[in-house]
Amino acid sequence: YSQSEAQRLSVQRGWSIVRDGSAWRRAVASPRPLSVLELSVIALLASRGVVVVCVGGGGIPVTRTDDGRLYGVEAVIDKDHASALLARELGADWLLLLTDVDSVYLDWRGARPRSVAAAGPSDLDLEKFEPGSMRPKLEAAIEFVRRTGRRAAIGRLDDAPALLGGAAGTVITQAQAGLRLRDQP
Repeated sequence: YSQSEAQRLSVQRGWSIVRDGSAWRRAVASPRPLSVLELSVIALLASRGVVVVCVGGGGIPVTRTDDGRLYGVEAVIDKDHASALLARELGADWLLLLTDVDSVYLDWRGARPRSVAAAGPSDLDLEKFEPGSMRPKLEAAIEFVRRTGRRAAIGRLDDAPALLGGAAGTVITQAQAGLRLRDQP
């Protein structure tokens, strides 16, 4: 929204409004997902070789009443955390978080951004990554690795096969001690 329209909507509807680049947008709660309601159906389809598109956009946030009924709530479920939860619950070997950036970068907006090839789950300072961008991806990847002992990777969709071999993107793994930068051996 423009600033004037955002202010009007904030007053008229009681919305929380935040700046987003040069525009303004409505801010809603972004809780971490607790479960994937259709997990058994997703698991069944995946076990039969069906490619299942799920938790897109994080899924639809709902809550359950005391009598078991579900109703929608005004929130946004983070897609990266939803994907990590789904991968854990399905017992996935890898968590791939595919995006339009080729890898995680240290000093992303600085004078000398450096591509991270691999990191252990404690090797990156999450406070140095943007909350609405790379930070949730890293949080989700690190949580997946810590809770499962498996590997996660962040990189471009076009590089998905190369991510699995560590030839592209950033791999997060328990086996990595310290950061390995892409331009370093």
